[in-house]
Amino acid sequence: MAYDFKPFEKKLAEIVERAGKELAGVRTGRATPAILDSIQVEVYGSRMSINQVASVAVEDARTLRISPFDMSQVKEIEKAITVANLGLSVGSDERGVRVSFPELTSERRAGLIKLAKERIEEARTTVRSERDDIWNDIQKQEKDKKISEDDKFRAKEDMQKRVDAANTKLDDALERKEKEITS
Repeated sequence: MAYDFKPFEKKLAEIVERAGKELAGVRTGRATPAILDSIQVEVYGSRMSINQVASVAVEDARTLRISPFDMSQVKEIEKAITVANLGLSVGSDERGVRVSFPELTSERRAGLIKLAKERIEEARTTVRSERDDIWNDIQKQEKDKKISEDDKFRAKEDMQKRVDAANTKLDDALERKEKEITS
């Protein structure tokens, strides 16, 4: 009987996706709307993400244009971005809010690369933890005579292939982010 890896594959995919979202939030010198995803704006008595109260567009390489659906929310959006302390310049005009990304210093680039590596390492740790849980489950099933010893080692190899694939995806995401930061 083969071991069912579907829940494990789903967890690995979630870990890789979450790591990708965290990396998207690491600011580079280039304007990307993803950096604003984690910012919450106080509107209509509740907290909402910016993309729920406004459209976000890239104006040029280092500028984002935020056009609120309700122009009375401009000050709240501006305040939320300032409070988030992302090192961005914020200004408002008749069309909404303009967010400028200042040029990165080499010191700041090194710090951002270090942060990106930390985020990927956290994801790897989570992958290892999930791998250990699956390995313990495989060993328990073999001990309970639900699978044979041969199946146990086959399952271990299959599990490791899935872990290696997830780690490769994490490495690729980190490599892309490093290129983005240094360019």
